[in-house]
Amino acid sequence: MPVSTGKSVIIPCNCCDSLDFKPSLNCEGFSFVRCKACNLVQRNPQPLDNEIKKRYSDTFGNDYLAYEISNEAAFLKLQELALNDAGFDKLEEKVSKNARQQRCILDIGCATGALLANLRERGWSVKGVEISPCAQYAVKERKLDVRNIPLEECKFPDESFDVVLASHLIEHLNNPKSFLNETYRILKPNGYCFITTPNISGFQAHLFGSNWRSAIFDHLYLFSKRTLSKMMKNAGFKIESIHTWGGLAAGVAPGWLKGAADKLAKVFGCGDVMIVRARKGERRK
Repeated sequence: MPVSTGKSVIIPCNCCDSLDFKPSLNCEGFSFVRCKACNLVQRNPQPLDNEIKKRYSDTFGNDYLAYEISNEAAFLKLQELALNDAGFDKLEEKVSKNARQQRCILDIGCATGALLANLRERGWSVKGVEISPCAQYAVKERKLDVRNIPLEECKFPDESFDVVLASHLIEHLNNPKSFLNETYRILKPNGYCFITTPNISGFQAHLFGSNWRSAIFDHLYLFSKRTLSKMMKNAGFKIESIHTWGGLAAGVAPGWLKGAADKLAKVFGCGDVMIVRARKGERRK
């Protein structure tokens, strides 16, 4: 059972429910632990759910909106490159040919809605979920259907979407297991899920340890390819591909070395960020 310590709570492993942990990353003011049973890395104790929601709706949330607006062109390009690495462009053609009705896509953690607006222009019926003030921006400026509440509170009907996207979201959630189960429920049979998140099994994470750029306060979980795959399989998904990128961060090495490291990271699957493409399968009984 979770044990509250004021504004935080000690919780079991979100993947296997074990309470047997060992230290993983010791950061300034907070730390991550690793489950001894399944190797999932998570913050423990964790901020309470209402503290997370408050953080994304107060002054930090407004700062986040300004940050997203100023960087949305660069972020959109990165998202599209990642999706194409994972075969989204070919899948898009396939869904178009087979669709007897309008194709539906949901972007969870959609920020200002730049990607959704792009997909709408390509013929998708689009919806978004975003708990920060970016949601109001997406609705007002882009006329998008974006819900300003967590996914589980949206109550979408069963089997509503052909595709669900979640870029740099799952590591921020208190309960990734609940999120994956809800994503499974709202996907159509054989629907696709694309999840992008930092890769703790990558080269940079091993090189920098507690100083890794993704070991930050707002990340509650740090997934490896293996632990994210296991959680998605437990939820009923079939993993079709995992692609990684990012060998060295900009500014930490000369350009020629960064370029070589980036190419090698892609080839050997040890990049700093990963995207998982999965299909909705049959759940085990």
